[in-house]
Amino acid sequence: MNSENPGAVEDAAEGGQLRASTLELFFDLVFVFTITQLTHAFTHHPGWAALGQVALMFGVIWWMYAGYVWLTNEVAPDSSGRRTWLLIGMFGFFVLALSIPGAFTGSGLAFGLAYMLITIVHALMFATSGTDGAAGIRRIGPFNALSAGLVLAGGCIHGWPRYLLWALALGVQILSPYLVHGGGFVVRVSHFCERHGLVIIVALGESVVAIGTGLAGQDITIGMVATVALGLTLVYVLWWAFFGLDDERGEHALGALPTAERTQAAVAGYDYAFYLLLVGIIMTAAGISMTIAHGHEAASKAAALALSGGVALYFVGQACFRQVLGLPRPWVRLIAAVAVMATAPIGMAWVAWGQLIVLVVVGYGFVIADDLMSIREGGAGKYLSRSTIVARRPRE
Repeated sequence: MNSENPGAVEDAAEGGQLRASTLELFFDLVFVFTITQLTHAFTHHPGWAALGQVALMFGVIWWMYAGYVWLTNEVAPDSSGRRTWLLIGMFGFFVLALSIPGAFTGSGLAFGLAYMLITIVHALMFATSGTDGAAGIRRIGPFNALSAGLVLAGGCIHGWPRYLLWALALGVQILSPYLVHGGGFVVRVSHFCERHGLVIIVALGESVVAIGTGLAGQDITIGMVATVALGLTLVYVLWWAFFGLDDERGEHALGALPTAERTQAAVAGYDYAFYLLLVGIIMTAAGISMTIAHGHEAASKAAALALSGGVALYFVGQACFRQVLGLPRPWVRLIAAVAVMATAPIGMAWVAWGQLIVLVVVGYGFVIADDLMSIREGGAGKYLSRSTIVARRPRE
């Protein structure tokens, strides 16, 4: 793999942000709370209805949150005015997160108003930036405004129309990049990929939090410590599955594309595919939260499906990420998704810790097998090389 990322060289020449700023990391703290609220929204009343609500809410939230990643990628928060507007957007996301538990009951209007504020701040910052993104937001901005209007209208109406309007809002967001020309936005690859990688780290942090909160008030026993070790290992497997190689390979693949082709690839690979990755993490965290304190008992159907299904969805998202960016073997992740999904009945028929240990073994087995194929093909990264694979093998 070429260590010189052509995208990074071009970014430096354009004067764009090369690294995430500390203000952006501060902004991400709100995203931690958002993931926590979505996880709790599912665990409070687990089931297909709750899954649909989480998918809808996170869909519209992720579109605008990713929009702020695009914003800071081009409009650096390097002035007091820009920082102030970014903090106003952060306030909007915080109110949005606060309203998540009752978004389909009593706090839908708060959700809609916060979403409208977020959308307005995003559009104004782009439009007044004096960058190429000002032209881009004139194309995509009306669709964002339409989507925000649908979210607000849905917040004013109770019952099934709210589901319909928010689903329409999500549909507008998914289709809008294909309805307008993607020109106008500049994807500065090193910053763009780093920011998306940090979002994955933030979301995985919620899985760690789910382990701790699920054990609140429990006595520390050998069995509990063993279950914690399994839960942390599963989170590590998800981390390694993406950051072992795909994080770097994705950045190189995006940077190697001509500037004119980057926008569509960035939307499909880092916005759409990441939606699946992140919902997968949310469901995995929910599954851990519902089973970690009762590992010696059979898991409920909802908990077992959330745990295995979350990991499966994460792998499906990775397969899409690989397919979009032309990375090797997306099919391996699809097979892995089917295999880990098949572990759900173990928790329902036996015990939750049994499902967890088989899930770790199966998921990690596919990831390591994929790593070995990459090493044989000459692939390497900062975390993975032939020497690290050899070091993992037991001495004969």
